[in-house]
Amino acid sequence: MPEILNVLIASVIPLLFILVYAVVILWVEIKVASHVQDRLGYMYTGGFHGWAQPIADLLKLLTKEHITPERSDKILFTLAPILVFASSYAAYAALPFTSTFIAANLNIGIFYIVAITSFVVIGILMAGWSSNNKYSLLGVMRSVAQIVSYEIPTVLSILTVIVAVGTLNLQEICEIQKGGLFSWNIFKYPPFMLITFLIYFTASLAEVNRTPFDIPEAESELVAGYHTEYTGMKFAMFYLAEYANMFLVSGIAAILFFGGWSSPFGEFLAGPGWGVFWFVSKGLFFVFLQIMLRWTLPRLRVDQLMYVSWKVLTPISFVNLMVVGLWAILK
Repeated sequence: MPEILNVLIASVIPLLFILVYAVVILWVEIKVASHVQDRLGYMYTGGFHGWAQPIADLLKLLTKEHITPERSDKILFTLAPILVFASSYAAYAALPFTSTFIAANLNIGIFYIVAITSFVVIGILMAGWSSNNKYSLLGVMRSVAQIVSYEIPTVLSILTVIVAVGTLNLQEICEIQKGGLFSWNIFKYPPFMLITFLIYFTASLAEVNRTPFDIPEAESELVAGYHTEYTGMKFAMFYLAEYANMFLVSGIAAILFFGGWSSPFGEFLAGPGWGVFWFVSKGLFFVFLQIMLRWTLPRLRVDQLMYVSWKVLTPISFVNLMVVGLWAILK
């Protein structure tokens, strides 16, 4: 019985975190967008700056009618949003929120995350194809091409860190960086780790369909892309998965380059409780950067998007990997 209870706790905590975080970040995104564009955004629902508007939006999505297109593949149409969210949620199992809490302390933690999040592509492909809508199909083809292309520089950046630290275990990667700010990987092998981080962060924007790489959902061109035919909670699951992925890639960036749950002050303000604070704060900082970039940069064209991946990020990632690998051997 205690074993089952532990499994339930380890499963429920990440889910609750995703749900609360998504509601808060949705409010933050609208307010950031409003200030960037010199307007107010949410102001009324809930009182202070419309803090309850995301909750109202969630209730609206929960109560809206589920409409399934008559000529769609109804089984795949229903399974697609479930698969997309489940893949994102399952990846949280390997994230160390602190030195004492990780749902699954896997020796191949980072490999597991890369593998399990690949199912998101399958879910998105299912959604676009099963909708029997030409705009959805066009959107999903663009989405799959983008995600597959940008997985290469993403994985190469992750490999560069793995070569430097010598482990795939995310908890061990955090442990290696204990000792303060300058023990973090971002300051090692200068300037190659900094370049690796910039490549990873840029590629991760494409992985989670954020501006300037939000072509799969280019609403002005594709009527919202692969989820055009989705309504109610099915649509909300795609939305929730996107926000979950935003924190996931940000959390991985914090773990690989910025010490994860470790304190920037060494043993000062350290410990399990502070570990949660540092990890979540670092992750939310990169989520905030993603939001700022969305409302600052213009969208790339498809040819520009592919050029950045195949002719800029991928070659630099290869060179970075070889240099860091050679440096680590000779060190």
